[in-house]
Amino acid sequence: MTFRMPITPRYMEIDSQGVVFNGWYLTWVDEAMAAFLADRGLPYPELIELGFDVHVVRSELDYKSGVRWGDDAAVAVSTGRIGTTSFALDFQVLRGGEVCVAARNVYVVVASDFSGKRPVPPRLLEALGEPAPLLPA
Repeated sequence: MTFRMPITPRYMEIDSQGVVFNGWYLTWVDEAMAAFLADRGLPYPELIELGFDVHVVRSELDYKSGVRWGDDAAVAVSTGRIGTTSFALDFQVLRGGEVCVAARNVYVVVASDFSGKRPVPPRLLEALGEPAPLLPA
């Protein structure tokens, strides 16, 4: 089941072309990642308390159409891939049924004390669930 985080673009996120400035999409997917984990029972502060953190090591965004100020939008999130020390989340910024932006972030699990990379812990594996594709763009 895909998680969706509702979002309404704020005036400050709109560029001179009348659409959401590209950098805000990365902020939105970052917020959606934390909301996704919390929705699955692992709030981000709890991950840190368990001794783990995650770092983004790769981001990909494909722009299909612009989201405008006041649009009723959402960010859909799904687990895309799980490796030994990393995982990928797939995102779609949706306006109604239209995919406006498709994105993927790859995260590496690290110790929260900055002592290095760690295997994906069981609690995080549980929250991520099985990889499941988002609807085609």
